[in-house]
Amino acid sequence: MKNWRSYRYKTSQQNKSSSIAKDEVALLAERLEFFIPKLMEVMKPWQWFIYIFFWSLFVTVINRYDIATWSDFLIQLFSRVLQNTLSIIPSLYLIDYLRPIFKGMSIPKASMYVLALLMVASTISMILVMLVMINIGWFEYDRQTFILNILFNVLISGGFTLVFLLYFLRRYRETNALKQSFEQKLSAQNDVIKARIAPHFFFNTINTLVSLIESNPARASALLQHVSALFRASFNGAREISFEEEIALCEHYLAIESSRLADKLEVSCQLPDEDVMYDMVITALTLQSVLEKMLLNVVEMTTETIYINIRVTWQQHRVVITIGVALPKKTMIINHDLRQHMNFYIQAERLRAYFGQSADIKSSVTSSRIITVIDYPLQDVSL
Repeated sequence: MKNWRSYRYKTSQQNKSSSIAKDEVALLAERLEFFIPKLMEVMKPWQWFIYIFFWSLFVTVINRYDIATWSDFLIQLFSRVLQNTLSIIPSLYLIDYLRPIFKGMSIPKASMYVLALLMVASTISMILVMLVMINIGWFEYDRQTFILNILFNVLISGGFTLVFLLYFLRRYRETNALKQSFEQKLSAQNDVIKARIAPHFFFNTINTLVSLIESNPARASALLQHVSALFRASFNGAREISFEEEIALCEHYLAIESSRLADKLEVSCQLPDEDVMYDMVITALTLQSVLEKMLLNVVEMTTETIYINIRVTWQQHRVVITIGVALPKKTMIINHDLRQHMNFYIQAERLRAYFGQSADIKSSVTSSRIITVIDYPLQDVSL
């Protein structure tokens, strides 16, 4: 295993750079934090005022039967707009302020509190607006009409609040179902990766260890350390790791295989500078699984030395990893079979789940080389 540079770990679970995958997970977590979103972030203030105006117009049109002239209609509309503004805007800010309290409640209980809050605010604002209108002479006081208007307004406010609560609850359940589906899919793909790394590789490694324990105990001990590090990473549930850690996993894997394949394998690589790799992330075992499949289908099929070259670039917010394998000249390998085996669908799906649909793993086979390209977006915060 020549020209393979080792990098010390500078990143930790707490200070890893963000990625599209982490942003999506954070967004899902924020949406599931409480089934009612931050209301003042749903729309901008001017959009809320437009909504309030048309809602007031709708309510005024519904209650138009006691309106005789256009001036009465405009006065009624103005009072509705003022009353709804005084009830809705402060209530939304108050609900956002009380989110930490509401989050600790059950959904029905939180819904009842929100409904009661908006209905009380609507009642208070309606009473204040009507008293002002009566004092300036725009309305004549009539006890029955006064009470009926308040009840009508409270019922309308409660109805609209219930509609929005049901809408938010539906979106909350859809997001929760999406999160569960996302986690189940990733868990299944991780299980597949774990299952495929275990069988042939595990038994080959055990056989190598058995042969080394008596002949070379020191080398067997070193090999066990590589095996322990690789399988610990495979089964610790880590989904996204730093690129330095992925390189280290590949080193462990290649060290294990080199002890069995002797001089049949030479690996060289062109990696970014250490400071650049500090900010890079990748899904765990992606590069390692590509190398494993290449070794399984090429190196083990020949007695010739196989040269593998790895080149990593990170430009224009995209990471491109190119793995080139020179096919043996003396051993006949059927290209059609190689194309079937060089299928990285599962790894590509895991990559897309974290970095978006533009991520992909493609492999091309010619008579002399296999070239596999791992390509995924990664925001470069330094640009």
